[in-house]
Amino acid sequence: MKITRIARPQDAASILEIYAPYILNTSFTFETEVPTNDSFAQRINTYTETWPWLICEIDGAIAGYAYATRHRERLAYQWCVESSIYIHDNFMGAGIAPALYNALFDLLKHQGFVHVYAGITLPNNRSVAFHKSCGFTCLADYKDIGYKLGKWHTVSWWQKQINEYLPEPSAPIAFGNLDRSIINED
Repeated sequence: MKITRIARPQDAASILEIYAPYILNTSFTFETEVPTNDSFAQRINTYTETWPWLICEIDGAIAGYAYATRHRERLAYQWCVESSIYIHDNFMGAGIAPALYNALFDLLKHQGFVHVYAGITLPNNRSVAFHKSCGFTCLADYKDIGYKLGKWHTVSWWQKQINEYLPEPSAPIAFGNLDRSIINED
């Protein structure tokens, strides 16, 4: 059975099983050390106060996760978020990523965010194609912006608009304050 739900701190170890190989073996994330279960659980707890963090479970195993976080610190950027998504190798191509992103973007839209940004370390044709299929457009490439695993890496920045521009927008609603009836955990 497939379930999409809000991540909980007790999911940290299972989520790290997906994320740790990306940290250790790829430049897809610029994180260089695998967090402890406790620090990762705290990250989940902290993020979900303001932004959604979703997981997909298949028959009790976490198959993938997606979350949003702050794009930039300054107040004028408050309507923008960055998204991240990671899928377990055993579940690649099973339609989990689009389902997670659709659910994530729906929640972000209800919160009042306008733009979602994604940074893709190049080369990563699979992620580029996936983000294009989700309606993202490329903004710019930051040439050789990060150094990991013995080489410099370019990050391509992508953008998706999820809400209209309002002349006097209200501040986005913190995820912890979002009407729980909007959250469709299936």
